Amino acid sequence: MLSRFSLPALSGKLRFADLSEKDVLALAIASEEEDGRIYATYAQSLRAAFPASATIFEAMAEEENEHRRRLIEAYRRRFGETIQPLRREHISDFYTRKPVWLVENLGLDRIRAEAQEMERQAREFYVAAASRSSDAATRQLLGELAAAEAKHEGKAQALTETLLGGEVRKDEDAASRKQFILTWVQPGLAGLMDGSVSTLAPIFATAFATQNPWTTFLIGLSASVGAGISMGFTEAAHDDGKLSGRGAPWKRGLASGLMTMLGGLGHALPYLIPHFWTATAIALVVVFIELWAIVWIQNRFMETPFLRAAFQVVLGGGLVLAAGILIGGA
Repeated sequence: MLSRFSLPALSGKLRFADLSEKDVLALAIASEEEDGRIYATYAQSLRAAFPASATIFEAMAEEENEHRRRLIEAYRRRFGETIQPLRREHISDFYTRKPVWLVENLGLDRIRAEAQEMERQAREFYVAAASRSSDAATRQLLGELAAAEAKHEGKAQALTETLLGGEVRKDEDAASRKQFILTWVQPGLAGLMDGSVSTLAPIFATAFATQNPWTTFLIGLSASVGAGISMGFTEAAHDDGKLSGRGAPWKRGLASGLMTMLGGLGHALPYLIPHFWTATAIALVVVFIELWAIVWIQNRFMETPFLRAAFQVVLGGGLVLAAGILIGGA
């Protein structure tokens, strides 16, 4: 078996099985400290819009800090004042954490789910590690850590039930859904509508005027990318989201720009097929799917009556499509 001192030369990381009791305790301290910072960050990001959930994460951060304090006391008693720097990223088979910026940008439900997963990961890892250990003292230490994480998981659940009971949870969930719609769905839908409908005329006019699939694809590509860039910057510059509550400008701009580009590319990509009528038939099918996707999104998220959405989108899209075909074929 390779020694713990030869492993960094090969992979740059240690294995958990090669750690001493001192290493495990140092790793536990660093892990509790990191989790405490993560929960504190969640609390700070949620405080303005979701104060009850922020309170839960503040309590969880305090609990992690208490675990860390107890672990430091145990480390001092056994190994002295200097705690060696050993963190998750130094161990090849230790659980990792997702970046905070990624999770907190995905909404309240994702943050709650990630917190539950954090506690489950820590508990299950320590249980598994304890079962594999042949050293009695290390086995006991890992078992105690597993028990501490299990208690923390239970406390988090109890806090959730206490602070998020009844109307509070319902109100926060409704606010979270509204924020998701304002920040992502509404700009994305506007972009999809613009990209899908506004590019119909130039793409199909070019197609029927030239009957050249490659030329049609180039026109469609340029129209889609140009519209995506324009819509993205327009949405991002529209407002900073502070007064309107529509969320960060870069998020709205990203959603609008990408969906605009995708809306146009949907019926431009079929013209990579060299046979004109085959490409056109597939493009028309794609247009049909795009328009009904818009109708579904409007009905599902914007609560627009289905028939009204269908009339507006399908009729409008059909008129633009017909205009492009007539102009190109004239």
